[in-house]
Amino acid sequence: MERTSRRTEGGFTLIELMIVVAIVGILSVLAGIGVRKYTANAKTAEARNALGAIAQGAAAAYEKEGSQSTVLAVKTTATASRHLCASASASVPAAAATIAGKKYQSTYADWNADKTTNAGFYCVKFTMDQPQYYMYAFQLTGSGSNVGDSYTATAQGDLNGDGVLSLFQLTGAIGSGFILNTAPNMLEVRPEE
Repeated sequence: MERTSRRTEGGFTLIELMIVVAIVGILSVLAGIGVRKYTANAKTAEARNALGAIAQGAAAAYEKEGSQSTVLAVKTTATASRHLCASASASVPAAAATIAGKKYQSTYADWNADKTTNAGFYCVKFTMDQPQYYMYAFQLTGSGSNVGDSYTATAQGDLNGDGVLSLFQLTGAIGSGFILNTAPNMLEVRPEE
């Protein structure tokens, strides 16, 4: 009896190769989505951190007690005079087109435009020296010293440059007892836009 040995080739069939290519394609699509999501989260962290710093600065400025500039007479008192910072005269940068799909490099002058009036970003002691993805604003509602007066810190961005802005907003208000309360959560609208 003659034995025939069957010699097998060490290759892959066309079907096996097509399955491998399909799996690699699916994995690359999933990796691309994951990378985009990670990048968007890293960029939105800028807005969240900046608004948190602005809120801390607003609270510190409010608690910093100012008083009248006249000398008090012996055995007299002065009322505590705490005030929220006045509105910033302009957002940084001034227009949303400046951050549409790109970064903006602000200057010292951008953040300190209200130095002479001790308002806005200068009052809350907030600056950014690194390029930014978002446009920041600080707005006061009311006189800044009465119960119910509030501030709103805003960050708007256009990460993909399509003209649709994302919005991050944090508010604080003077409550009863003249205590400054900051919202426990930040409003986020289209955060990854």
